[in-house]
Amino acid sequence: MTTDVYGPEKRSAVMRRVRGKDTAPELIVRRMLWRLGARYRLHRRDLPGRPDVALPGRRLAIFVHGCFWHGHDCARGARVPKANRVYWLDKVARNRARDAAARAALEAQGWCVETVWECELKDRARLEARMRGVLASRLPARL
Repeated sequence: MTTDVYGPEKRSAVMRRVRGKDTAPELIVRRMLWRLGARYRLHRRDLPGRPDVALPGRRLAIFVHGCFWHGHDCARGARVPKANRVYWLDKVARNRARDAAARAALEAQGWCVETVWECELKDRARLEARMRGVLASRLPARL
């Protein structure tokens, strides 16, 4: 078993700095959506999984996931720390299960769910084209 390179106090301080909302990738996606004319609500507590961005008129929920934390199949997401390996494998597995449950619950309520991965931000033009297509396919409901 490998031990942590930091002591408990330092590890706690490092983990406290990991943000749950308003992360840099999330802010990039929000600015992009705003530029595309989408208006949205943030972190709606009344929706399963509390999507990072919700467009209620379009019934569209967008999650912005960090590749490491949510176990994406890219190089960064596939990386597992050597220290405390079992803990991290379990942690990511729990995150993935929670994400799948939230997606299923939202879809059961009639929402379209999109996931934007951190690695997708490397090609902004491609991501913008994808978001443009998603917004076009989910036109706002007219009363």
